[in-house]
Amino acid sequence: MGLSEELLNPNKKDLLVDDCCTMIEKQIASKSGLGGMALKTAFAALKGVKPGYIPYVVEQLLPQCFTAIDPIWSEGVEKGDPVDYLVESRSRAADALLSVTDQRVQKSTRSIVRGTYDKFRGSAKQYVEDAVPDFAQVIGKHAQN
Repeated sequence: MGLSEELLNPNKKDLLVDDCCTMIEKQIASKSGLGGMALKTAFAALKGVKPGYIPYVVEQLLPQCFTAIDPIWSEGVEKGDPVDYLVESRSRAADALLSVTDQRVQKSTRSIVRGTYDKFRGSAKQYVEDAVPDFAQVIGKHAQN
């Protein structure tokens, strides 16, 4: 059973989306300096697109994200600890996750979404790599339930 089937069933999906949104908020809040300030401003702009926009986007992206990282997660299951393995493979996981968002943004008709993404895409891999440990913990929490 893949991560999407396991984690996105109706009994888990809402809690999983909430935990992912909380994780994203914490990741963004932890950033400092000029890059952090710019990221926080961009995130606030995206949140302002419409009420509930971030949870909506998270819910829409999770199936593709889980499909993208499922091979890494499966390797981790075989090795005995998928959470630790995903963390150890954070660069590979970040590339897989960014391939999903790259494809999604290309299809977006919202100029604020495309513009914001384009501004941060160059530094996005480091931000995503930084978030992989927390994302792995969220996945692990819900995979065990």
